[in-house]
Amino acid sequence: MKLLLKNIFQTITILLSLLSLTSLSNSFPLSTSSRWIIDENSGHRVKLACVNWAGHLHAMVPEGLEKKPLRQIAAFVASNGYNCVRLTWATYMFTRSNYSSLSVTQSLDHWNLVEAKEGMAKNNPWIMGLTLFEAQRAVVNELGAHKVMVVLDNHVSKPKWCCGGKDGNGFFGDEFFDPDEWLQGLSMVAELYKGIDTVVGMSMRNELRGERQNENDWYKYIQLGATTIHTANPDVLVIVSGLSFDTNLGFLKKKPLSLGSNLKSKLVYEAHWYSFGNPMDQWMLQTNGFCAKRTRWFMSGAGFLITGPNPAPLFLSEFGVDQRGVSERDNRYLSCLLGFLAERDLDWALWTLQGSYKLREGIVGMEENFGLVDANWDHLRNSTLQDKLQLVQQMTQDPNSKWPTNYVMFHPQSGRCAKLGSQGLYLSNCLQTTKWSYGGNGTPIRLTGTSRCLTTDGDGLPPILSDDCSSQRSLWESVSESKFHMAAQDGRGSYLCLDGSSSSSSAVLTKKCLCLDNDLKDVPSCGQNPQNQWFKLVPTNKQ
Repeated sequence: MKLLLKNIFQTITILLSLLSLTSLSNSFPLSTSSRWIIDENSGHRVKLACVNWAGHLHAMVPEGLEKKPLRQIAAFVASNGYNCVRLTWATYMFTRSNYSSLSVTQSLDHWNLVEAKEGMAKNNPWIMGLTLFEAQRAVVNELGAHKVMVVLDNHVSKPKWCCGGKDGNGFFGDEFFDPDEWLQGLSMVAELYKGIDTVVGMSMRNELRGERQNENDWYKYIQLGATTIHTANPDVLVIVSGLSFDTNLGFLKKKPLSLGSNLKSKLVYEAHWYSFGNPMDQWMLQTNGFCAKRTRWFMSGAGFLITGPNPAPLFLSEFGVDQRGVSERDNRYLSCLLGFLAERDLDWALWTLQGSYKLREGIVGMEENFGLVDANWDHLRNSTLQDKLQLVQQMTQDPNSKWPTNYVMFHPQSGRCAKLGSQGLYLSNCLQTTKWSYGGNGTPIRLTGTSRCLTTDGDGLPPILSDDCSSQRSLWESVSESKFHMAAQDGRGSYLCLDGSSSSSSAVLTKKCLCLDNDLKDVPSCGQNPQNQWFKLVPTNKQ
């Protein structure tokens, strides 16, 4: 009896400690204005730069707590520039007593996860006796203590790996996806996190898919889901996913989602963009054209929402690559996507934080090659990829800014930005950048605040800063179908492109344009990688 009372007292003490952390988290509800997410109180834009963290699999405990202390994981997320976590969860964890009543220890025992249990007892012993919800709440509170916002993503109903077209979790009415139970789960989670400032949004459902998917049911249940969340917790953003694995919201062009005015200011759409299924040969031999094709695909399916007379916020809630760097298709896709992300300054979430899983698809301890951390959660899996995210982690477009729009010269292949130094133009980190003004094709690229402009000085040489801004050598065009090449003439009628491929230095040179003919059109097939020459002039109105 004394031991029981002692355990109860320890649990109460832990929960009170967790609750006290909430006051340390972000202290604002978020809202929307036009295509932007904003602080509801100040009206200032808040950009989501997130990483996904899986908590929806069999054991229903966020991955990695068996590898490292929770505080260390939260500190790692914050120190690497992420201000947000998209934390995934399963409906059954809340709606079914045989799941919701489990402690962390009982859940690990149920799946015979002996090694994970030993690791969690070592790294986070205080979590072992908590219920699954209490453990989730502990994660949320620790993230909040590190000033990291949380978006709760309803990933599946039945806890398991996601996503397959016939996994029973895909669409309303599937084997494990009862719409009424789903609504019950949304309501419970929204209510449980009411008043918890760290939780700034709830995503209704991840990757709707499968043979049953249809637009009529989508409108019916998405409207019910949005209303359910907003009624239970009017502070959180309500995040809406589309069809076909979160790639298709195109049907909204003909029939917008109809919701009340109060909810409208809380509505954010989400989409995913991966290289899955893309033909390798098109990325390898038609890089410019295929990047343009995939960008048009994304704009048609979801990106259109940030344009037009009534734009809405769009959250790219999943993208990612094999971080071992072994897939050239992934590498080229990522450069294409990062250029787009930077130019549009979208809110986003990288897939994914976890470097391993307690249990996935029947495999204990499976490694996640898309994971930000390695399998032991010791280090970044690929520090180069993390460096590539520097610019997109920053806010470059501020709807309230009084500063004029200038441009940052971004090299997406390296993730670096072009700066002007004593030795000319060179690539460096994007934390402090040189800004330029540019009036569009056939105009000079001028150093902001001066009358001087970039001018070609010959093939294989760095561009110079010149006062002669009317010369053909100073008039730059965004060329190729990808619109990533920046080209100007060399004084003899031939075009040179900015090039960041120098192996001996970080210097930016001008060279013969790769994979383009003399008329600056893409050649049908090109064995070279033109992304060395990809530069995107990214608009910014930040000082």
